[in-house]
Amino acid sequence: MPRFAAIDIGSNALRLVIVEAESAQVIRAIASNRSAVRLGRDVFVTGRLAPAAISSACEALRKFREEMDQHGVVRYRAVATSAVREAENGSLLVERARREAGIDLDVIEGAEEARLVRLSLINRLALRDVRALLVDLGGGSTELSLLDRGSLRASRSLPIGTVRLLEAFHGGGNVAFSDGAELASEYVDRQLRETTPEFQPGSFDVVVGTGGNFDTLAQLCPPAARVEGEPWARYPVLDVGSLRALLPKIAALSPDERRTIWQLRPDRADVIAPAAEIVLGVARALGVDRFVAPGVGLKDGVLDEIIEKHFDVWDYGGEAQATVESALRLGRRYAFDEDHGTLVGRLASDLFDQLRPLHKFGDRERLLLHVGALLHDIGDFVRYEGHHRHSYYILQNSDVLGISPRERAVVANIARYHRKAGPDPSHPNFRDLDRDDRSRVRALAAILRIADALDREHAAKVSAVRAVIDKGDKGKMKLHLTGTGERKLEEWTVAKKSELFTEVFDLGLEIAR
Repeated sequence: MPRFAAIDIGSNALRLVIVEAESAQVIRAIASNRSAVRLGRDVFVTGRLAPAAISSACEALRKFREEMDQHGVVRYRAVATSAVREAENGSLLVERARREAGIDLDVIEGAEEARLVRLSLINRLALRDVRALLVDLGGGSTELSLLDRGSLRASRSLPIGTVRLLEAFHGGGNVAFSDGAELASEYVDRQLRETTPEFQPGSFDVVVGTGGNFDTLAQLCPPAARVEGEPWARYPVLDVGSLRALLPKIAALSPDERRTIWQLRPDRADVIAPAAEIVLGVARALGVDRFVAPGVGLKDGVLDEIIEKHFDVWDYGGEAQATVESALRLGRRYAFDEDHGTLVGRLASDLFDQLRPLHKFGDRERLLLHVGALLHDIGDFVRYEGHHRHSYYILQNSDVLGISPRERAVVANIARYHRKAGPDPSHPNFRDLDRDDRSRVRALAAILRIADALDREHAAKVSAVRAVIDKGDKGKMKLHLTGTGERKLEEWTVAKKSELFTEVFDLGLEIAR
């Protein structure tokens, strides 16, 4: 049976899990390992990974690589979260991990982290018929997700994590906890206050907490009575009232005393108090009285995805649709013209499909074009003049579910070049892309310009487009349009904006009569 591995490079520790799978449903654990390398210790204070932490992490990854080789792992994914993505020198760890350990690290955004956690929970808990709040507590950040009958309605990544609070407010665990407790609590509350428009307090059927600290706190603070008959009743539960009573006791003890009394690992004993601060902050802000703690999280979602893809049962269509829905939520946050964006996205995708023999791109590029087309005018929120540049800035600095940082730069550039000057190496945003991504941007932006021109007046006069390359005249492509009303302005705009298309595809453009 094939074997798979997940590596989670967190702010507090590195973790390895190896499993073997008979199918996507029949999976057996083979081995696990954990290395207590606290990458976040210096990052959340200085903004950089300490050289010693990088070396320790690489040594741990080298051992992980040896263990994967011993067990015959056929596929793995290694993900790094907030500490590495926020570090100015995070790329150094990525480079050394590849060179010294033979491990390719994927530095993921908060949105991707939340997506993988959701995947692990949806596959294990009965969440498709309820309104569920998911809270993933890490060392550097906390991810909140709202699921309504299995569909994602909101997602936020907040800079509140156990190691971050420990280093920023509690002297790295070397000062009395009470000295920084009030300031830390205010910081947590302020971050959570911004989420209440999306996450209505007290409106959840179940609240699920993931991360090692949730598991530990659930053991320390169980409810006095359990609710029988719930689909998740077999999992541990963290009672907020019990935690509220326990926190002063935890805060009064040193990490060594906590470790002795509750048999905690050293790297759990010092962060358990800031973990309790964050959990109580979430409970206050969002009206939560108990958290289900199923004991799964990021690494489980990583494994679920690679195993389902290996056995060809992964829902690629559903994944793409989730990305489009995330883009729509971002557009609505900036009050974009949804009808126009949706129509241009559809026209651009249709043109992409009809031109596949020419550009030879795959479905991933189609999705990037669709997102860029959907949100190309999002910069109108800032100002119409120069809105293509404002669109670039918003997209470059916003999370869209399922879009990696590299792909985000491609999407932002596609939107940037939907009007005015075309892609130019003198533009820093375009110059910073690698050669392949510059080629993608040029071709996809050329298609977007045509699709956008077809709805020049935002009046949906063109409802469909069919592109046909004239075999009798190899250098020309005709656009057959379906729609209503007079379209002279749209046709004039197509001709005006076709220069980049002609340059990229070596085709003249003509509206069929």
